[in-house]
Amino acid sequence: MTDIKVPPLGESVSEATIATWLKNPGDAVQLDEPLIELETDKVTLEVNAPAFGVLGDVKFAEGDTVEEGDLLGVIAEGAVASAGKAAPAPQKAPQGEAAPVPQAPLTQSSVSAQDKLAPSVAKMVSEQGINPAQIQGTGKEARVLKGDVLNFSAR
Repeated sequence: MTDIKVPPLGESVSEATIATWLKNPGDAVQLDEPLIELETDKVTLEVNAPAFGVLGDVKFAEGDTVEEGDLLGVIAEGAVASAGKAAPAPQKAPQGEAAPVPQAPLTQSSVSAQDKLAPSVAKMVSEQGINPAQIQGTGKEARVLKGDVLNFSAR
């Protein structure tokens, strides 16, 4: 087993938020393959697989706050994903949602929705001209994640 730990976050940064798990427990992973995105007040960074194998238990969920050196999860080295087990699909917006609300320009009233966005997600919605209040978040406390923005944009 190889531990996956929160890497050094940089000078004057002591904690990060788990933005997105890019792999699910039971998924096969390659050495240096991105596993998780962490967001701080300053940057978004990817944590890559320290070994090849299968992602085992994860210790934190999306939206959780972690500190430098915390154990995020483990990789069973050299293991192969079970052929009988279908890999879980990445989190997506729920199926059968109501038709999207017509898009409104970003206004002062939508700032409260934007306050709950990670910096990288705020940048994505701003660049794409999307009102974040129209996106159903799948993160902790219904936070809008990067994947939610991508799924919304793909409609």
